Amino acid sequence: MTDNSNQTVAILGINGRIGQFAAKAFIDAGWQVKGFGRANRAPFQGFEFVEGDAFNLKDMQRAVEGADVVVHALNLPYDKWADDEKGAVQLNRVVLEAMKGSGKTLLFAGNIYNYGAKDHKLTPDLPQHPATDKGEIRVQMEQEMVDAGRTHNFQVLIIRASDFFGPDATGSWFDLAIGREFNKGKITRICDGKTLHSWAYLPDLGRVFEKIAGHRDQLGAYENFHFAGYRVTGDQLIATIQAALPTSFKVVQLPWWVFNTMALFNPMMREIVKMRYLWQEPHQLVDPKLDAILGPNFGTPFERAVAETTYSLLPESELAKLKTNLAA
Repeated sequence: MTDNSNQTVAILGINGRIGQFAAKAFIDAGWQVKGFGRANRAPFQGFEFVEGDAFNLKDMQRAVEGADVVVHALNLPYDKWADDEKGAVQLNRVVLEAMKGSGKTLLFAGNIYNYGAKDHKLTPDLPQHPATDKGEIRVQMEQEMVDAGRTHNFQVLIIRASDFFGPDATGSWFDLAIGREFNKGKITRICDGKTLHSWAYLPDLGRVFEKIAGHRDQLGAYENFHFAGYRVTGDQLIATIQAALPTSFKVVQLPWWVFNTMALFNPMMREIVKMRYLWQEPHQLVDPKLDAILGPNFGTPFERAVAETTYSLLPESELAKLKTNLAA
């Protein structure tokens, strides 16, 4: 096993979903880990916590100080992205300013908003023509990263994934939509159930960050990686959830008409509705180079990933049934 104990990674956004699972992967691989956030809410140990405000340059400089690798997993609520003073672009610029002249490696948690509604096969070299304003913001952020890295001597590696899910990970489409009524014995179908959609299992995605960090000396000044994850229809996902459940749940349709109505006066809901195209058009992340780095046996079986996530969302009554069934 490689000795990583002399390497340090700083996780910006240690309390977030990607930040937590990336941190766990680095800790498990033997790295020295620093975690940055407003408060230490991570439900695990094994890292040095750095408290601070992500918009404060001095705090950000303290966070990245001494690190060989920096994982940029900071994010804002949807309705804050376009804020002129404290939006996503401004937050990103603080990170880039702290990285200047450091010679470090910056790993950025990318998404697929950079691409258009009709871009179905998403390869790292595919031209980016976003379909929404949030996609335009992401394109701008990534371009500023590349420009800053080239001008100010640091490596930029983007790891892109689609919707993610994982055990005890909240704030995703899996828990907020699909599993929102597990406590009532219901599974929610997001769209037509037939459209192929890509998913990333957070424990696996965290390991991708560590794997890429370990290969950074073999990579260029800028690389854009696409993590394939799983590609399934809504109905396939629901069937896999049902297979993990102790009893059969009723399947209900997500009421998009309610979302559309709420969007008229709710900024957050308005931003969510804009992204509906991702559930209406199939997409697939393709990246042979990343696949080669990860190896043929990388990744958790889909059935296990879905089961572990489902169990973390079930009410105690359903978990009791599950334990009874397993004991029988």
